[in-house]
Amino acid sequence: MTATLTGREAGDPSAPRGPLLSGSRCPPSHRGRNDPSWHWLAREYVWFLIPYMIYDSYAMYLCEWYRTGDQSSKHTLTIFRNFLSKNRLMITHHAVILFVLVPVAQRLRGELGDFFVGCIFMAELSTPFVSLGRVLIQLKQQHTLLYKVNGILTLTTFFLCRILLFPFMYWSYGQQQGLSLLQVPFHIPFYCNVANAFLIAPQIYWFSLLCKKAARLFDAPPAKKDG
Repeated sequence: MTATLTGREAGDPSAPRGPLLSGSRCPPSHRGRNDPSWHWLAREYVWFLIPYMIYDSYAMYLCEWYRTGDQSSKHTLTIFRNFLSKNRLMITHHAVILFVLVPVAQRLRGELGDFFVGCIFMAELSTPFVSLGRVLIQLKQQHTLLYKVNGILTLTTFFLCRILLFPFMYWSYGQQQGLSLLQVPFHIPFYCNVANAFLIAPQIYWFSLLCKKAARLFDAPPAKKDG
């Protein structure tokens, strides 16, 4: 269902693979996005995740170091422990991507599951808006229209690309296999459902934090006028 949902899960190993599951056996009449020559993109783009995740983890550590208030101090084990303690969920998220998702998407899935790998990549569509929000906070621009518009875009893209994405993948698989959305979880390997649960759980948590932050922003009382 993610990169792990790539086999002939309906129970018939002799069933032909459809375009959602196969990276190389697409109908010859379908070109463009279903062209098997695009298979390399779903595989090689994974390599961008490695330096990105390493850089992001290091950047988060530097932020924690700067929060100590004494940039002249050395990087100590205490600072590193505080960093791990405050960012357990995010570090776990990065580690799972590096040590689980990358090997699965790069090697273990064979030539199957390009569609699902591409869907997972779509999750990063929300990242620019999340990052811009952080930049605006650093610049103390929370009162601006740009900050509010960016907040709406952040919520929208996060919900669509990190939460609604998962039922969409189940629905897409069901359409190929002739199953309803509710039937799909019972016709795929159990580990696929478990993997998706682990992936979507932190997304729901982070989305709830974004919603609470947005509620505080838009529920803030307007400034009182003099007189």
